[in-house]
This record gives sequence, C-alpha cells and structure tokens, in this order.
Amino acid sequence: MAQSKSFSGRDMGIDLGTANTLVYVRGKGVVLNEPSVVAVNAADGGVLSVGSEAKETIGRTPSNIVAIRPLRDGVIADFEIAERMLRHFIKKVTGNRRFSRPRVVVCVPSGITGVERRAVIEAATQAGARQVHLIEEPMAAAIGAGLPVSEPTGCMVVDIGGGTTEVAVISLGGIVTARSVRTAGDAMDTAITSYVKKHYALAIGERTAEEIKMSIGSASPTASWTAAGLSALAKQLEKNDGLEDVGGDPEETQGLLPPDRFTIRGRDQVSGLPKTLELTADEVRHALTEPVDAIVMAVRQTLDETPPELAGDIMDRGIVLTGGGALLRGLDVRLSKELDIPVLVADEPLDCVAVGTGRCVEDFASLRTVLDAQPGRLLGTGRL
Repeated sequence: MAQSKSFSGRDMGIDLGTANTLVYVRGKGVVLNEPSVVAVNAADGGVLSVGSEAKETIGRTPSNIVAIRPLRDGVIADFEIAERMLRHFIKKVTGNRRFSRPRVVVCVPSGITGVERRAVIEAATQAGARQVHLIEEPMAAAIGAGLPVSEPTGCMVVDIGGGTTEVAVISLGGIVTARSVRTAGDAMDTAITSYVKKHYALAIGERTAEEIKMSIGSASPTASWTAAGLSALAKQLEKNDGLEDVGGDPEETQGLLPPDRFTIRGRDQVSGLPKTLELTADEVRHALTEPVDAIVMAVRQTLDETPPELAGDIMDRGIVLTGGGALLRGLDVRLSKELDIPVLVADEPLDCVAVGTGRCVEDFASLRTVLDAQPGRLLGTGRL
C-alpha cells in the first residue's frame, strides 16, 4: 500500500486505534490503513505477521500462535507488542532507510492518563520516531471533519472508535468540555456475541460479530441505507464474504431498507457441533441496546455541562459523528430524536481522525497549540 522509497524522512500522523491503525504521510495523505493486530509465535515471542494478515488469523490459530490486539479501550495494553506493531507500520511506510526518523503526531483518547501518554510516546520513539507529539482524538476528528475549530463558535463532535467513544465541545482551538467512555465498536461486538450465546447457546467469534454489526446492525427501527453508508460498508467488507446482501451502485441505492436477516455459523454449546443460525435485524438492534444507550448518555451528559452560548451554536450547527461507529445505521436518527438536535455523519467518518492528525503534520506551526494538551478538564471517564 505504501510506496516506501518516496516517503523516507517525511513527517507523519498516526491514528493509533484499538481496531485499526492509519498512517498519514506529509504531502501524500493516508497511505496505510491496517488492523491493529499482531500474530506472535508463543514459543519464542517472534512476530509472524502484522495488520491485515494477522487479523485473518484471529480465532483460527493453532496453540503455538497467538493473535494479539495490543490496544484495548483506546490505550496500550501490551507495550512490547504495540512498539513492534508501530515499528512495522513506520518501516512499511518509510522503507529501510537507516537514518529515516520522522517527526510523528499520534492521536490518543482524551481520557488517557499520564502514564498511558508516556507509554504512547515511548512506544513511538522506540519504533523510530525522532520527535513525538500527541493530539486528542476528538480534536483530530473535528479537524478532519472540516469543523471550524479555531473560530469562537461551538462545535460538537462524537468520535466512536473501536475501544472508546469521545464526545467533545470545541471552541477557539481548544476542548471546552469532553467525555471519554470505553464503550464503542468493540462493546457492540461483545454485546452481539453475548446475545447469541445467551439466547441460542451458540458461540461465535469476534469477526463474525463484527460482520453481523456491519451488515444488519442498527440503532433505530427506521434506519435505512444511505450512499455513504453503503460505500463505507463495501470498503470494510470487501475482503470478506458478506457483500451478497449489499448490491448495486451506492448512488442508486440511496434510502433502501437494510437487509433484515443474516446467516451466521458457530459452535453449538450444547452438542458441541457446528451450527447455522439466521439472525434478524430486530434481534441485533435489541442486542445493541446497552452500548447505544451508553453512547447517547455520554452525549447527553456532555451537553448538560456545555456553556449556554456554545449550546446555542450546537443547536444551529448540529452534532457531527465520526469514527467507524458512526456507520451504525440509524445512530444519527436515534441521537437526533433523543436530544432534539440535528446530527450529521461526516463525509469520510473512518478517516476523519487520521486526516485531522495529518493536517497537524502539514500545518504544524499554526496547529501547534492543539498538540500535547493535558486532559485536565474532562467531565468523566470510564465505562458507563
């Protein structure tokens, strides 16, 4: 994906996500987008594969191979594996030039602790970065979505990633109020897995749960396909076999009803044998109730602490959704109905954080003030 010899020595922005890592190279844009997964040999600790190849092994490895996701809930859970993953991605982008040590801007959750911040900086430095700067995820998402973050007006962004949901109100280049909750895409996958296990005694893997979520998952019974949603779904599922329910040109399928059934395969916990099951969209929406409610509550609580003048701006401008979780059909409808505020999904929600991080690299001098900010004004963090 990366053309290594032309990128050597160039500064880069890294969206170090729980589910995927995106790398933005100065002057080139997003050049790498791969899963944050590392396959390791349990016997000697050697790295066998990283990224897309490693993700294919999740749930399918023999006992001597372990597929590890070094980031959990938006922060580094396995420092050594995270450092090796970062080193692999940076090397893949910059090539094998011995003296290539780029300046790197890394995106982190707004609820990250001081120890976790130092872990990210150290991991990026050990991976080959010459200089490391951090930017908070909601700020990067807002910049990437094209919001006027430097103007004296209120902008609200909700970034729903794999491990965390970041909600923030931004004005004059700073975060006025913010909330980081560790309920996002992974929590949705877990909710689906638990629902199938509880109601059908069927064990399914996290990849299957993710496919269910992307194919028939929704937050509102009135959810429908949009051109942007179809396009993003096609990109996410292009390597899988889950595209048979999504046909046609996205521009021609605006407003179509989503598929209402999805066939899954798993292991029956009673007989221990493989079993096929058909799930309905209503069942999946019911399974997603708890994580979706947690996201709605986080947005509501952030709005409750927003200064009145900025709240008025948000009523006019609306709330912008970014991140992979923004593609959950009907989430914008649900939020708008609950809060009585317009809710919009960014044009390229999957890339907003990476693009925002990259713009800090492109225009380092003017956006320097949004980097390395300390999360001292958070309303609250943790799991709802």
